[in-house]
Amino acid sequence: MTTRPFQQVDVFTATPYLGNPLAVVLDGSGLSTEAMQAFTNWTNLSECTFVLPPTQPGADYKVRIFCPGRELPFAGHPTLGTCHAWLLAGGQPQGKHIVQECGVGLVKIRRDGQRLAFAAPPLLKSGPLPEADVALIARGLGLAREAIVAHAWCDNGPNWRGVMLRSAEQVLSLKPDGAVLAGLDVGVVGPRGKVGVTAPQAPGADTDFEVRAFFPGNNGMAEDPVTGSLNAALAQWLMGAGLAPARYVAAQGTALGRAGRVHIERDDEGSIWVGGESVSCVSGQVTL
Repeated sequence: MTTRPFQQVDVFTATPYLGNPLAVVLDGSGLSTEAMQAFTNWTNLSECTFVLPPTQPGADYKVRIFCPGRELPFAGHPTLGTCHAWLLAGGQPQGKHIVQECGVGLVKIRRDGQRLAFAAPPLLKSGPLPEADVALIARGLGLAREAIVAHAWCDNGPNWRGVMLRSAEQVLSLKPDGAVLAGLDVGVVGPRGKVGVTAPQAPGADTDFEVRAFFPGNNGMAEDPVTGSLNAALAQWLMGAGLAPARYVAAQGTALGRAGRVHIERDDEGSIWVGGESVSCVSGQVTL
């Protein structure tokens, strides 16, 4: 076994313990997939990443991303949290952007003050969900079918199914049934205002949408505090459908006592950037 540098990072927050935690092993060289998975399961966090030397031209580093029970080709908060830890440990990008190599290919990450933002990868699956899925999700969320006003595949690695409700308040009031939603990755979004209206935020409000994410966890359905991959896919869907403006802020984690903030922006070239702040809460070494 080898002693390896390690950080535990809180992502999508500037205040420790109010975002989504991530375990980052900054040197995963020589570890087997089985060892990475076992360590991930032991951390009892939603994800753990392992930094490796890049294998593709132009990449600054390679990352393997694991959640309990499986490896992911891409995930958002691990992308930002790993980049934060890599930079803090002295990583130096080759160019203007940091370039991460992962299961979906190369992902660009830019620095925006204290914030990092990744370019949303292309959707692997898009378009409306099958009606049977929508009815099942409505039942699992404890809603009438009519409460879901829009829906779409939001698959960019994780196989998210996205549904929109009429309001942020409806999203926060959900009490999902894990038995009904078993095996599904479900993202729920609701606006602070009317669906499809892109007026400025109300005075005093700091967010435009409320988001919640439900997925299969270690012991049945779990809720993710803040989810970069889901927010990236939601942004591509909502902007494409005219349901969101070209720049907005989503809140996530409110129902769990967190205060995640996800900053979304579509640039002049049409790329969608998903950003947030990160803070390291634990630094040290692990033996693996």
